Amino acid sequence: MKDMALKMIWSSTNCKCASIFVFLLAFSSAAVIEDGSLLNGDFETLPSGGFSSSSDAAISDGPASIPNWKTNGTVEVVESGQKQGGMILIVPQGARAVRLGNDAEISQGVKVQKGSLYSVTFSAARTCAQLESLNVSVPPASQSIDLQTLYSVQGWDSYAWAFQAEEEDAKVVFRNTGMEDDPTCGPIIDDIAIKKLFVPDKPKDNAVVNGDFEEGPWMFRNESLGVLLPTNLDEETSSLPGWIVESNRAVRYIDSYHYTVPGGKRAIELLSGKEGIISQMVQTKPNKPYRLTFSLGHASDACKQPLAVMAFAGDQAQNIHYTPNSNSTFQTADVNFTAKADRTRVAFYSVYYNTRSDDMSSLCGPVVDDIRVEQSGSTRVRIGGLGLGLFLAYQFFLWF
Repeated sequence: MKDMALKMIWSSTNCKCASIFVFLLAFSSAAVIEDGSLLNGDFETLPSGGFSSSSDAAISDGPASIPNWKTNGTVEVVESGQKQGGMILIVPQGARAVRLGNDAEISQGVKVQKGSLYSVTFSAARTCAQLESLNVSVPPASQSIDLQTLYSVQGWDSYAWAFQAEEEDAKVVFRNTGMEDDPTCGPIIDDIAIKKLFVPDKPKDNAVVNGDFEEGPWMFRNESLGVLLPTNLDEETSSLPGWIVESNRAVRYIDSYHYTVPGGKRAIELLSGKEGIISQMVQTKPNKPYRLTFSLGHASDACKQPLAVMAFAGDQAQNIHYTPNSNSTFQTADVNFTAKADRTRVAFYSVYYNTRSDDMSSLCGPVVDDIRVEQSGSTRVRIGGLGLGLFLAYQFFLWF
């Protein structure tokens, strides 16, 4: 009976069903990648035959040497605790990571949604040279990430980089552009993940987009260092939708699982003083008074005080210090300004160059969150005194 019913349906809609079947088959074979780690993005999976016992067995130059990844040049799988000369190599998480030699690269193909915004999160550490950098790309988009500055005493950091998908078939590429005397020197990479980003709708009563920072790059739950957002001047391809990082140092994207944040699950920690700036151009009405409000606090990461931010709103700039309160880890601050144009720049940076008191090296700073820009109350109609008399006279005129 069931087979007969299926045959009747098929015969009556033969052409349409065939088209739908082909569509579903194509969709299933080209499913868009889900948010999270890339295949073998932590490099914990070894080749099926494993590595031989020779000292250079983990060094490869072949497309099948690391599962799910294509390699070009000298690519080495390094293990936690592995020594090179008098140096112990840094593996950010787990037991293994990869190191890229001179002009070497790894890549992995992914299926993405054309026209959508994506962010790639990865952990990286430098080895032999202080001036090492890492180029991350999804052609034709690319950016070189400077690894010279170590933001944490652990010797590695996590970064995020965003791109807009131009085709459904994309390739994530990590490449070492350096040329060292020792060809095996080069940056170490680990924990590679991807996330599709969405630009939040602007609230009706707030000109700031993503002012609570809830939309941002992928963060691993076991990642206790946050994610660094390096320089990015293009608001259309930002790992922090709505915002840009307009300085030569990074800011840190933090979560409530490992840090204290004023509200929600995410916030921004400002690092490196004037060298770490976030900003956004917000829509305003010329010659109208506005108020910028935001939460200012500390991340509970042993950051040495004082903590302070320089907040910009149009032509106004205000130095605001965080004043600790035993009942709260943050405070609310505001800056009043008059808009001069239909777009106004809002920006923040840390006044001081702060480090953690427990290791004296890891960079830290004040936390900002819940940023709002709205017209000041002075622009609202106030019914009282002379205003009330005029209002009643106007109503009397309309009545008669």
